[in-house]
Amino acid sequence: MTSPKTVLITGTSSGIGLAAAIGTARAGWTTIATMRDTGKAEALLKAAEDAGVADRIQVKRLDVTDAAGVTACLDEVVAEHGRLDALVNNAGAAQVGTIEQSSLDDVRAAMEVNFFGVVAVTRAALPHLRASKGRVITVSSVGGAVGQPFNEAYCAAKFAVEGFMQSLAPVAATVGVDVSVVEPGAVASEFVANLGLDVPALLAAAGPYSPALDAYIKRTLQSFGNAQTPAEAAAPIVDALTVDRPPFRIQTSQWARDFVATTLADVDGSAVQTLTGSWVR
Repeated sequence: MTSPKTVLITGTSSGIGLAAAIGTARAGWTTIATMRDTGKAEALLKAAEDAGVADRIQVKRLDVTDAAGVTACLDEVVAEHGRLDALVNNAGAAQVGTIEQSSLDDVRAAMEVNFFGVVAVTRAALPHLRASKGRVITVSSVGGAVGQPFNEAYCAAKFAVEGFMQSLAPVAATVGVDVSVVEPGAVASEFVANLGLDVPALLAAAGPYSPALDAYIKRTLQSFGNAQTPAEAAAPIVDALTVDRPPFRIQTSQWARDFVATTLADVDGSAVQTLTGSWVR
């Protein structure tokens, strides 16, 4: 009998990653659900039990910023399961602020998790994915196509991810590996809540940027009131793992498609500046 296909997903303690792990397990995949702190696996394990897929999900510790740990984890997965058929890069962290008031360490930390972590895990997975003719699916964001106010470091990292993956895709295809990016819009998950933002303190410290930040926060809170569920955002990830040839760029909603289309058709950048400028006034 052919053994089930194996997928490794990063950042599965909550949100899209958790939903993707449940979705892939339901679809019959052996799912390696990784997270930096396995002490936070309770929600995933309960969801797996409720869905009847606990036997298909294995939790492993993986810190995407630890290159040696990344390689060791990938090697361990292949040793235990004999194969790796897909990688879902989902781990990430938001970072809110504008550059004059952010430290370079803040920016580097955002790049380390959101960009270099993706590079490290992809690099370690590629030899195994070449062997299986597998897939790399990377959860980016509409912020990887449209730069957004007070998200300079986060969007820079997501832009870097999309440039990296768009460049890698034709090369990986020559050795039988498909590469795609998934671009969610607002998702009702713990991703934003995990920032632990003290909004009054942020506004008090924003100085000349306080009016713009206040307008941005109000607009953002409103947008998350109409957000997709994590399961809705994760469904296209599962689809991308099972269709014959997934597209390179996948949005998770019609809103996300329309939003990303703004930048893809914006040759001189004026349409995006007009749109996002309205968020801070």
